[in-house]
Amino acid sequence: MGFTALDTDAGLAVLNAFLEDKSYIEGFTPSQADVAVFDAVKKAPNATTYPHAARWFKHIASFGAAKSSLPGAKKAASAYGPEASAPAADAADDDDIDLFGSEDEEVDEEAEKLKQKRLEEYHAKKANKPKVVAKSMISLDVKPWDDETDLKEMEKSVRSITMDGLVWGASQLIPVGYGISKLRIGCVVEDDKVGVDDLSDQITAFEDYVQSVDVHTFNKL
Repeated sequence: MGFTALDTDAGLAVLNAFLEDKSYIEGFTPSQADVAVFDAVKKAPNATTYPHAARWFKHIASFGAAKSSLPGAKKAASAYGPEASAPAADAADDDDIDLFGSEDEEVDEEAEKLKQKRLEEYHAKKANKPKVVAKSMISLDVKPWDDETDLKEMEKSVRSITMDGLVWGASQLIPVGYGISKLRIGCVVEDDKVGVDDLSDQITAFEDYVQSVDVHTFNKL
């Protein structure tokens, strides 16, 4: 009963399936149940093969030393998880894990076929799920050289930058003093396609208008 062999593919498959519709091991807030399972996993799961387990592991890891102060009493990892997850038949051989809780001590041919079928169904289901595209909303402050800089042309130049995964948003002029205003312009980017440094370099390339670029706000969507 509970999670076992979490440092193996079979154990991680069970954990990943368990976390598919959950944020934490127990309840709706992090607790010592998460810490116990986290310690048993030992290292970050492969995000491609086990996306739900990897997402959960990264979140719990973010607590750092504060994990010890999370509520609850820490138990063994086997005390948590699905009720039908069977323990390893031999502690020295992780390959002998009965993933689907067979009551027999030895895995017979039919149980092995059933396990393989369910693993194939799980991987097929995972492959058909659409990939979540990570996006960020960024607000940039574009500063001109002086009060004689044509701000309309500067904004026009900035908006002329086109990149796959970049969508420009609203803009406004912010006075900074001595008759000079800076352009504050927003955009939404796909994190895997557009880097802030690359975008800033392209904007500062309009050196007739742009003195510098600063990130005003950066928020994950």
